Amino acid sequence: MTAPTADDFKRLAASLTGELHTGRTLRLVYATDSSEYQELPAAVALPRTEADVGALLAFAREHRIGLIPRTAGTSLAGQVVGGGIVVDVGRHLNRIAAIDTARRRVRVQPGVVRNELNLALLPHGLLFGPETSTANRAMMGGMVGNNSCGSNSVVYGSTRDHLVSARGFLSDGSEVTFGPLTREEFAAKCAGGETLEARIYRTVRDLLGDAGNRRLIRENYPKASVTRRNTGYALDLLMDCAVFDPASTRPFNLCRLLAGSEGTLFLGVEFELNCVPLPPPAALMCAHFASI
Repeated sequence: MTAPTADDFKRLAASLTGELHTGRTLRLVYATDSSEYQELPAAVALPRTEADVGALLAFAREHRIGLIPRTAGTSLAGQVVGGGIVVDVGRHLNRIAAIDTARRRVRVQPGVVRNELNLALLPHGLLFGPETSTANRAMMGGMVGNNSCGSNSVVYGSTRDHLVSARGFLSDGSEVTFGPLTREEFAAKCAGGETLEARIYRTVRDLLGDAGNRRLIRENYPKASVTRRNTGYALDLLMDCAVFDPASTRPFNLCRLLAGSEGTLFLGVEFELNCVPLPPPAALMCAHFASI
């Protein structure tokens, strides 16, 4: 399949509720992020609905062109820079879907800003723990993609530790939800026929079910004591569950792999996140003395 033409992009734009830009000016705006890298994208898409995301995936699959999911673009390594179609899911998909105070959970779209999320959680006595230096503009989709940690990760861990489930689209345009699975639920997913989702679960089963592979992963991945790291896909964390370790009680959850995958595996449209109680109030006392 040849690269998409101007007419192809026009037809795509007409099919979207959101916007598609092919003009040079906006493409230049999206040609860089907070890094030093720059590459002009083929187009910039601003999906307004989940159906728009599905249409973009169908177009990308037909024309063999990459999609680059993007939110605020605050990362420093050029993760959202490239020659494909930049998909800014932060412009319109920015709603807090639900807050469950009893379970300390919140469901958000990828464009929700981290600090704005915490402002919404504040009246409920809750907090989303991981905090980046750019928390006043960093968005949850990017925090999931980068597995953001922040200075308080010693207490709260990384975004991966708080990602409960994720709903979105695979490369074939199929909508999926990834979340915690028991052994029986994992087996049922593997037996799901020839869908891409089922093939993914079978691939993981075959890869991590091999004792030799598990040994290689344990020997070559960072030690468990290194908690703040993103060195490729977190296969070591994925196999730490009841499906592959009879002594474990942790459910299997592909979200542990999605967090930190930087948009290469899945285009998310909604995330369920774990929240924590607000810390106790902090106070500062300044004492003045005439002498020491």
